[in-house]
Amino acid sequence: MPFLLGRLAAVGAIHIQAVVVAWQVYDMTRDPLSLAYVGLAQFIPMLLLLMPAGDLIDRYDRKLILAISWAVEALCSGLLAWLSLSGSDNPHAIYAVLALFGCARAFTGPALQSLLPQIVPRDQLAAAIAANSMIMRGATIIGPLVGGGIYAWGGGGTTYGVCLACFLLGLALLPWVPVRFAEKLTALETSAWKRFTAGIAFIRSRPIVLGTISLDLFAVLLGGVIALLPIYAQDVLQVGPQGLGALRSAIAIGEVGVGFYLSVRPFDRRVGLSMFIAVAVFGIANLVFSLSSLFWLSFMALMVAGGADMVSVYIRSTLVQFSTPDAMRGRVNAVNMLFISSSNELGEFRAGASAAWFGVVGAAVGGSLCTLVVVGVWMWGFKQLRSLDHFADAAFERARPVKPVERSLPDAAPASATRPL
Repeated sequence: MPFLLGRLAAVGAIHIQAVVVAWQVYDMTRDPLSLAYVGLAQFIPMLLLLMPAGDLIDRYDRKLILAISWAVEALCSGLLAWLSLSGSDNPHAIYAVLALFGCARAFTGPALQSLLPQIVPRDQLAAAIAANSMIMRGATIIGPLVGGGIYAWGGGGTTYGVCLACFLLGLALLPWVPVRFAEKLTALETSAWKRFTAGIAFIRSRPIVLGTISLDLFAVLLGGVIALLPIYAQDVLQVGPQGLGALRSAIAIGEVGVGFYLSVRPFDRRVGLSMFIAVAVFGIANLVFSLSSLFWLSFMALMVAGGADMVSVYIRSTLVQFSTPDAMRGRVNAVNMLFISSSNELGEFRAGASAAWFGVVGAAVGGSLCTLVVVGVWMWGFKQLRSLDHFADAAFERARPVKPVERSLPDAAPASATRPL
């Protein structure tokens, strides 16, 4: 419970801050390209730090690393509050703070993903991932609504102050998180570069994992519409900051509804095909949103997109955790987080730049169609993933015979050495 509450507070703060930063920057500049810079400012430091972060997470206490990253994120919220209260209208100062925020998030994501299997046993992992994802999506419902409402009532300084308090709450709860299923940390005698590349080599050697995380990367990178929501709320639907918060929450409402169902009735049949269908539904729903000028239809389309995305997240997260030994989870999750960050933050840059070049509707429609193309290409290119039936079929212990190149990786623990999750 402390883990869920602490993560809920921190994730809620991230989503409150995201909706306010996007609105504030666009309100300052009225330039769609400024939203691209919001994503790029966070993505570049994450890109540079994710691999070293994964290595550190495998070598040191994951709770300590998570605590440090949350402390830095709290500092960023404090800096944004100070900029807002001082009346600064310089978006470059906000970009600088977001770059520091991106540095912290490079450690937050892999640490959280690697910590969960150390908290719950393996036979409960799939249900725990679904329940955890559902609760986190609850933060994405409350966060944007709270963010839009507080910003409309008290301005940016007050809103960023709430984010600061949420991060501090997460820090206060973290010491109470029990870690019962962690392996003893052992010294790694290989070079830093070999440790960095071991996670990449591990993923490349398993087409199911590679296909899973790369599908999410390109589908969301090319077809995501979240970065365009401030423009849609202000210029297309004309619903103001409260409407922007509602639109962002619509995605999370769909995610929470599906996540609740999966936490009660997790499925374990035809998981590969189910993921492809979910990503295709995600692209179709975004296409409907792109063409809509009615608020209720846009809201419903985003709900469907969120529900489909939850199915994809559930399958992807479970496959990655089942397929990875604990000693390598930090590095593998760092690569996974790199793909997720590329699809989110770099996707924001892609969406903002496309909107500046082709118009907001053209950018959204084109991106949604690209998502559907990606689904078709990946179904053809990753036949093993498409035909995957059960999660256990992708488990590390049941992976195909190890190639000689994999035996040369000293970090890759043999199946017999992998502890039960």
